[in-house]
Formats: sequence, structure tokens, C-alpha cells
Amino acid sequence: MRPQLSRTFQSLHVRNYRLFTTGQLIKLIGTWMMFVAQDWLVLRLSAPTALGIVTACQFTPVLLLTLFSGRLADRYDKRALLLIANAFWVVLAAGMSLLAISGLVQLWHVFVFAALLGVANAMETPVRQSFVSELVGTPLLPNALALNAATFNSARILGPAVAGLAIAAFDVGPVFMISAASSIAPLVCVLRMRATELHRETLPAGAVRQPARVIDGLRYVAKRPDIMLPMALMGVIAMGLFNFQLTLAALAKTVFHTSAATFGLFTTALAVGALCGAFAGSGRRGRPSVWLVIAGALATSVFGTLVGLAPAYWLVVALLPPTGFCMVFFAQAANQRVQLGVDPAFRGRVMALWVLVFLGTNPVGAPLIGWTAEHVGAGASIWMGGLLSMTAAVTALVWQLRHSGATLRLRMLPLPRFSVVPRPTDP
Repeated sequence: MRPQLSRTFQSLHVRNYRLFTTGQLIKLIGTWMMFVAQDWLVLRLSAPTALGIVTACQFTPVLLLTLFSGRLADRYDKRALLLIANAFWVVLAAGMSLLAISGLVQLWHVFVFAALLGVANAMETPVRQSFVSELVGTPLLPNALALNAATFNSARILGPAVAGLAIAAFDVGPVFMISAASSIAPLVCVLRMRATELHRETLPAGAVRQPARVIDGLRYVAKRPDIMLPMALMGVIAMGLFNFQLTLAALAKTVFHTSAATFGLFTTALAVGALCGAFAGSGRRGRPSVWLVIAGALATSVFGTLVGLAPAYWLVVALLPPTGFCMVFFAQAANQRVQLGVDPAFRGRVMALWVLVFLGTNPVGAPLIGWTAEHVGAGASIWMGGLLSMTAAVTALVWQLRHSGATLRLRMLPLPRFSVVPRPTDP
């Protein structure tokens, strides 16, 4: 057990990564608390359609600014960029907490706050994604990416659970205040990092640096089908199924007619499975195969569809853990396949494109899902996204089989299982 635990958490032996993870965990717990409070506040002020608009406001800046942020990540000091982005986040969270506590908050305030929060997120996320390789180096990168997912989902377990209880006891104002306080942690931790221990080349003077053009990053990805396929899959599935922040709130309130505590339970059940999915990939040492990515996409779409079709509250709770497991297992495998296959000179721009397809589809998907949840039903907004994701996964499987010349076989003994048989090599 001890050697296994040592391999699972080996990236935490690196001081800079340990500081990075600590700051992210504290911030993310507060951020998830804030998301629950924000969604519940919007549902109190309006209808699920408004919740979709808020989500779109939050992710539209990602659509507009992320590629520019990736250019900055390839050209400037990522540590300094993280400091600037997190400082902006602190100011925003503090301002929203004051509005919520004073009781002056209105729906348009939430729209503006969500949009500005999206600006901070668009600038910070690609830089943070590409910064991980500088913290641990390439050999530990798969483990560090898995622990990043575990950190994110640990916060997703703790944050909504605490937020649901806090909202029920104290209302939304104190939850926003806690989130504002927690967002200071990444600033402190990044400042305490040792720049001499980062795994990076010394940046040349500004006048002689490469321009790091966005178009060059796009051309690089276009020539790499092994990177294009996981990105395309992620774009469709993120738009169709990765909106549980929106759909579970609507499901709890409009279908099962329950409180914020139930929304917290739904989110926590999803996150428990997601945490297990993150740890399932922590022992991976190499680049995941394309077949593993496609299998994860298929499993995610199947379980997501079942959640939307579930007729009973207890069945939704039972289905959310395996759904969360498959979601993170797929997302993590796709992320690792992209990061471990990219040239370091393009990592910032490629990860910016990854964030764009992962988060940037929300401005399109969230309003449609919010409208569907209000006019057709919250359950329908989930299973329809699941069917869309399943179509994308099956299409990717067929394309990859034809592209590689491999065949798919079903073996019934000793247990039913599918296997991929590679194309025979010429003698």
C-alpha cells in the first residue's frame, strides 16, 4: 500500500507543485461554494433560462480571450501571469460578496459579475494548464495532471456540500464572503514558489522573443489528427453533458422540488465519482491511447443519458457517481493525450485551444440547455446532451477505425469485452 500511495502522490514531493496544489484546493473549494450560491440566487431571482444566460456570460470571455491568453503563456512568464489573473479574481469575489451581504444584489449584477469572472478565468486557465509542466517536468506530468483533476474534484465534493448547508443556515451572502477569502490562497502560494526550481528555459529579452502567433498554434493542431480528435470529442461532450452545474440545479428545483441542500447532494455525488476517476489515472506513466479516450467518451455519454432518463430521485443519486467517474476519466485521458503529444514551444497555445473547446462551448450550449430545461424539462436537457455526445463518440470511433485500418471485435468468453485488432503489417 505504501509504495502505491507514493506513486499516486509522487508529484507532491516537488515543493513548487505542492504549493500550487494547496493554493488551488483552497481557492476551488470557495469557488464551488460560490457557484452553488450564485446558481441558487439566480433561481431565486428568476427562472432556469436566466441561469443559462448567467452561464453563457461566464464562459463567453473564454470563447473570445482564451487563444490570446495562450499566446501570452508561450511568450511571457507564466508565474507572473498567474499572479495578475488571481489578483483580479480576488477583487471580483470581494465585490460580489459585498453586494450579496448588503442585500442590494440584482439579476443584472450577477450577469456582470459572471462576465468579469469569465475574463479572469479566460486569462488564468490556459496559463495554469501549461504551467504544470514547468512545476514538475515531463516525467511527472501525467501524475501531476491526474492530481490536478483530483484536487478539482475534491473541491467539488467539499464546496457544494458545505455551500448547501451554509445557504440553508445563513443565506447566500456569507458563502460569497468565504469564496472571496479563499481566493487569496493562490496568490500567497505562487509568491512562495522558488523560481530557480521551475523546469523551464530562461526567457530571452522581449525584443528577441518569438512572436508566438495564435495562427501558428492553430496550424500546428490542424496538422496533428492525434490532437484534433480528443479536442473535437471534448468540444461536443463539454457542450452537451458538462453543464451539470446548470442542469442539476434545475433538476433539483423544478423536477424533484427540493432545496439547495439536495442540489449540493447531487453535485457531491457527481464529484465523488469524479474524484475516483481522477485517481484511477494517477498511476499512468505514458501517453494514453486514442482507444482509451474514445472508450471514456462512450461511457460518459451512456451514463449521462441514463441520468437524464432516471425517473426517481434515488436513481439520479445512484447514477451520478459512475457518471462523474467516466467524465473525469475521459477528460483526464484526453488532456494527457494532448499535453504529452505537444511540442513545448506550442504548449501554451495548444492548451488555450483545449480550454476553448472545454469551456468555450458553454456560451452556445448553456442558453440552449437552460431553455430546454425550462420548456421541455430538466431531465430532457440532460439526456438530449447525452445522445449528442454518444453520436460524437461513435463517429470518432468509426473515423479512427477507418483511419488506422484496425477492426473492432467482440469476445464473449470468459467475459464479454470489445478489443481493437490493429491492421496487419506488410511482410
